[in-house]
Amino acid sequence: MIPSRFCTFQKPLPYPEAVSLQEALVSARITDRIPDTFLLLEHPPVITLGRRGRRRYLLADASTLKQYGIAVEPSTRGGDVTYHGPGQWVLYPIVKLSRNELGAHGYLHALESVALKTASAFGVESYRREGKAGAWCDQGKFAAVGFKFTRWVTSHGVSLNVSPDLKAFDLIVGCGLVGESVSSFEDILGRKNCPTMPEVAHRIQEVTSEVFQRELDLCSPDELLV
Repeated sequence: MIPSRFCTFQKPLPYPEAVSLQEALVSARITDRIPDTFLLLEHPPVITLGRRGRRRYLLADASTLKQYGIAVEPSTRGGDVTYHGPGQWVLYPIVKLSRNELGAHGYLHALESVALKTASAFGVESYRREGKAGAWCDQGKFAAVGFKFTRWVTSHGVSLNVSPDLKAFDLIVGCGLVGESVSSFEDILGRKNCPTMPEVAHRIQEVTSEVFQRELDLCSPDELLV
């Protein structure tokens, strides 16, 4: 396995700060100043518009968004409109891919596998859907994928709904998928049986190591760019 780092943030990180951090890590990874690095974090409530993001899929006006305390931010990832907030883990891999390791489709498959294998560990029956990125269950989509390649170094990644406020997703047409439902572990399993965020984080770490074939050393946010 390839030695790499895994960093879990204990407090939600504002989306613009997460993007700036990823950009710095990508630059450092391109020049081999750091090893492959995986960030796991939550965001304060935010709606992000990917490179193909369409404003018509943002269903709420400015006053409604202010009422909910939700920011709107552009994003350099692929994909359309999505929501991030507390109760949702977001995995951002900063990984240098060899040209014979994974292309865009293979990388998408890997990110989906992290979500699917994590869900399976907690008894959530889930699957892929042809032509629709992400991870799904009978109740709806519980994991969204959007990423970017910069000189074969990845950024952005996959978000997984553990116990977010699902009402926030009513403010958007998530990923531009009209008529599709959004779900979460809590929605599927019930509040009593829903795993905690730390429990899910631990499993994501294990699954990430397995899927990406990386040996993950834990590090703190302060160590990322040292």
